[in-house]
Amino acid sequence: MSRSLRAVLCAPLFAFSGPAWAQTAGPSATDLPEMQVTAPASALTVPSNAEAQQRLWSTPGANSMVPASGFLDRPGTTGIRDMLEYTPGVFAQPKWGEDTRLSIRGSGLARNSHLRGVRLLQDGIPINQADGSGDFQELDPLTFQRVEVLRGGNAFALGANTLGGALNFVTPTGHDAPGGNIRIEGGTNGFLRGQVSGGMVKGPWDGWGSATMLTQDGWRDHSGGRSDRLNLNVGYRIADNAETRLFFAYNSLQQDIPGALTRSQALQTPRMANPANLALNYQRNIESYRLGSRTAIQLDGALVEFGGSWVTRHLIHPIFQYLDNQTNDFNLFGRVTADGQVAGLRNRLVAGFNYAYGTNDNRRFVNLSGVRGAQTYSSWDTAQTVDGYVENSLYVLPRLAVVTGVAGGEAMRRSDNRLNASLGGEGRWNWINPRAGLLWQVTDQVQAFGNLSWSTEPPTMSDLVALVPLGGFSLLKPQRATTLEIGSRGTAGGITFEASAYRSWIDKEIQLFVGAVSGTSYARNADRTIHQGIELGASAEVARALFNPRDSVTLRGVYTFSDFRFDGDATYGDNQLPGAPRHVLRAEARYRHPSGFWVAPNLDYVPEGFYVDNANTTRTDAYFLVGLRAGAEFLDGRLGVFLEARNLADQRYISSASVTPVAAPNAALFEPGLGRSAYAGARFRF
Repeated sequence: MSRSLRAVLCAPLFAFSGPAWAQTAGPSATDLPEMQVTAPASALTVPSNAEAQQRLWSTPGANSMVPASGFLDRPGTTGIRDMLEYTPGVFAQPKWGEDTRLSIRGSGLARNSHLRGVRLLQDGIPINQADGSGDFQELDPLTFQRVEVLRGGNAFALGANTLGGALNFVTPTGHDAPGGNIRIEGGTNGFLRGQVSGGMVKGPWDGWGSATMLTQDGWRDHSGGRSDRLNLNVGYRIADNAETRLFFAYNSLQQDIPGALTRSQALQTPRMANPANLALNYQRNIESYRLGSRTAIQLDGALVEFGGSWVTRHLIHPIFQYLDNQTNDFNLFGRVTADGQVAGLRNRLVAGFNYAYGTNDNRRFVNLSGVRGAQTYSSWDTAQTVDGYVENSLYVLPRLAVVTGVAGGEAMRRSDNRLNASLGGEGRWNWINPRAGLLWQVTDQVQAFGNLSWSTEPPTMSDLVALVPLGGFSLLKPQRATTLEIGSRGTAGGITFEASAYRSWIDKEIQLFVGAVSGTSYARNADRTIHQGIELGASAEVARALFNPRDSVTLRGVYTFSDFRFDGDATYGDNQLPGAPRHVLRAEARYRHPSGFWVAPNLDYVPEGFYVDNANTTRTDAYFLVGLRAGAEFLDGRLGVFLEARNLADQRYISSASVTPVAAPNAALFEPGLGRSAYAGARFRF
């Protein structure tokens, strides 16, 4: 480990050793408008939504908090697309079942399966594998009280060093959701889901739990699935200023995979499955256990948080071969947040570390129509990633903070092939990422910000192992980026808004390039690329007393402009990077009646399709979707009913697509969008 890297990783240990720190008598780190909180006092280990919003707004960058009210008032929600559809800068499109293609600011565009470039956390504990890859199926949308979206370098204070930033999914505690809840939903294509959840507080103890069952036949052939999920947490208040909490999750997931289609098939016969997927009975089946802990101690002017987790997953994945993987991932983390004074000026410092170590017993067999045949591959894969970070906000004026920070990390990837030692490999990389910015509290309700951040993304194991026959792990380098961002957020003139613009200069972006064998492609480093965009979101009450003195109409919408391109590439010039549309607009108008009834027509507009290949020869089409949501509450809000109709015009469109260097005329790359569908549900709180 280099001396400079060691200094960065050790910095959190010495950040508070000096005598200059004292508890401030001034305002908190951000002068947000005062909020009236009527819920029970929040847990130390799981901040309330209001406290989480204040934390997110204490950094100079585009961070968003999506409360459960933004996605739990609709039935049929099965993935992060439904949870984050009104979050600008996030491209999350469904593929099939509960699988989603996710990209934040163009992260992981070349990844056609699973996830790369975004750190996923549940309750602040990483759930990615140690090499940075991840999946979404283990996230149950019915169990979260909010989602925290930290785009790009703004996830710095969570130790996320990648271009995409981080998503933190937060479950309630007994303080947040006391009492019981029963929920049931049904809809087209055999969709049926039920949930039982509840929480309680007793003395220093509190607990919350949820059990969810989902089954669906799927809109497309061979796209049915079933999931059973259990999420629990138990907290103990050790003292007035100290609390510890244990988290447990169990997932049993079975999912058929219909596969991608040709462009004409996706638009003309969208319900069909790829014939190869039917013949080989493609599936993705996961059983996982997750055990984690988190402890928070409130000291004089500082909050200390630390914990760890263990996740074990068994993946049975019949695809081109029969994959049988057993993974184990271990995580440790610690963070200190201190509000104090330096030379009489208000100061806020955040410092911490993350450590991840994972193993994968990686085995493959001949796929005999979903049954395991003769073994073809066996390796023992290990990954380790460690990082440390320090970020300091010094208020040089009462409403203006100068923010500086530095993060450092080291990653190791190793594969030991049991059948052929020459097909193994090992790689090790380290990095230092500085950060600087300004945070200006323009008014009590409005902030403006700007920052310059560096990020580094080491390769994942699957990308590296594929390169071993071509020359080894050394063929793929970490992806590095420098991002400049400006923006504003808050409430002005009755409009609640967030707006940001950014430009990322990326060196060695991990993209797909043509392989040595015709028709193959591999993850390799591009020379230079550029990601730039505009992210806008707003909501406002636009009318009152239409049919009743206390009714109202609220508009909300998001617009994301994304311009991702090669920068003078030797083969592709300044072509657009494939995988994401340049423009996405989503909007909703919601009418609320004081009786508890509401109705909300909505639209989803992509005015220009996106390319699916580096050569920019093939692209998807524009589309315009219209939907309708409605609901009502009874018994003082204890009983709620809700319904949703999607794609009312039954438009045929392409929701997502795999990417490739050069698309063949009839390449099976396209995922059809869901046709007309309807869902209804009810929940009862007691």
